[in-house]
Amino acid sequence: MQSLLTKAKNVKLLVMDVDGVLSDGKIIYDANSVETKGFNVQDGFGIQRIHQAGIQTAIITGRTSAIVTHRAKELKITHLVQGREDKLTALNELLAKIGISLAECAYIGDDWPDIKALQSVGFAVAVANANGEVIKRVDMVTTRSGGEGAVRELCDLILKATGHYDDILASYVV
Repeated sequence: MQSLLTKAKNVKLLVMDVDGVLSDGKIIYDANSVETKGFNVQDGFGIQRIHQAGIQTAIITGRTSAIVTHRAKELKITHLVQGREDKLTALNELLAKIGISLAECAYIGDDWPDIKALQSVGFAVAVANANGEVIKRVDMVTTRSGGEGAVRELCDLILKATGHYDDILASYVV
């Protein structure tokens, strides 16, 4: 656990995939071809607390979706990159723009398109139900599955490692 806290202590940017990470990976279309996704409220709360600690957030996803744009705005996600299959290239372009190094990034993913980015960052995390090839290549595997609080689990770990957890929690208890 100490090794994970050491890696998480340096995080200045949390990068997240969407399908299978922020959502359970299901894409539902209604009779009018309107897409629907479900997001976990606990993940959203964790993301908001990460912001409160001064840590930036980013979504990098291979698909483009108005639902993701809406959720990112709602959570005030710092950076949104959609429609990018080469996630490492997208990540490097984003980092060059904002002046953060790969070593200062945590990335949470679930499938093959995430592997190169995961292998390049300072803290690589897979959700519990990630593909086995992804799990082999990360520093941490969450106990929760994608769309079921895995991002919140990572956010709490980062908050603990950076020394913000207790202060933020104190604002919610008597």
